Amino acid sequence: MKVGVTGGNGFIGRYVCEELVARGHVPLVFDHRGASGADPSWEVMRGDIRDATAMTELAAHCDAIVHLAAVLGTQETISNPRPAAETNLMGGLNFLEAVAQYDLPGVYICVGNHWMDNSYSISKTAVERFVRMFNAHRGTKVNNVRVVNAYGPRQQAAPPFASGKVRKITPAVICRALSGMPVELYGGGAQVSDMVWVGDVARALVASLEKAAEGVVLDEVVEVGPATSSTIREVAELIIDLCADRGYPRVPIADLPMRPGETPGTAVTAQTKTLLSVGIEPSSLVSLEQGMARTVDWFIEQRGVHWKSPGTDG
Repeated sequence: MKVGVTGGNGFIGRYVCEELVARGHVPLVFDHRGASGADPSWEVMRGDIRDATAMTELAAHCDAIVHLAAVLGTQETISNPRPAAETNLMGGLNFLEAVAQYDLPGVYICVGNHWMDNSYSISKTAVERFVRMFNAHRGTKVNNVRVVNAYGPRQQAAPPFASGKVRKITPAVICRALSGMPVELYGGGAQVSDMVWVGDVARALVASLEKAAEGVVLDEVVEVGPATSSTIREVAELIIDLCADRGYPRVPIADLPMRPGETPGTAVTAQTKTLLSVGIEPSSLVSLEQGMARTVDWFIEQRGVHWKSPGTDG
């Protein structure tokens, strides 16, 4: 299939494109920046998911669509929820209208913290419900895939390390640990927020798309995450240990108040048995220890290129 990938230039999107190629499909990246910063290995169509005409045009030029593009951020979207609402809600509806018009299979990426009261979670989860409505009443073939915290090489760090607009757990902790800075954890890291290797996320998304292409619309959301849960503090301690094993000084952990938009004492986890519905054995997922070691090594190799320590050239 020729598969349109909205947000195909993003962190998860690039892995999805690679997984599509590995399975014999052809990616068509749909991005409002066009080919700027895109991988030259695949075709790019310039367009904005908020533009219904552009999304319909994408559907006219492919055989299926994976919808990833969104405005991200938990606390980042609370002070101004409009961009998240407009992009995520209207973009999601434009995706659904486009696949409905051309009778295309599709996949929508959902958020693990779907019950949290922040602009990102609210807007993303509303579209998850619209998917169920369209499947039931408009005859669409779209599967929902709910992902916990994806991590891996190429994930962008936020300031002061790189230009990312949203603070993500893994690059934030790794960059601090490698820079000799205290690792800052909201709420002391006591909350459970499961981590999943980004390659496994891509595998689940493409497998779910292939099911939709076979006409299999799943009753349940496919949840992608580890079988064993970990707290954020346990993840941070693992990263600090991995950095220390590689000769970097061990850094302390600094506790910060919980961020706005997050709920203390809750757990972002996945029902891994749902992976069986798309032919993925949960035990085949990359373990946190293996995946995080590979990620730390990549950040070490990319120091001065992908990210920089504050006040240095590398």
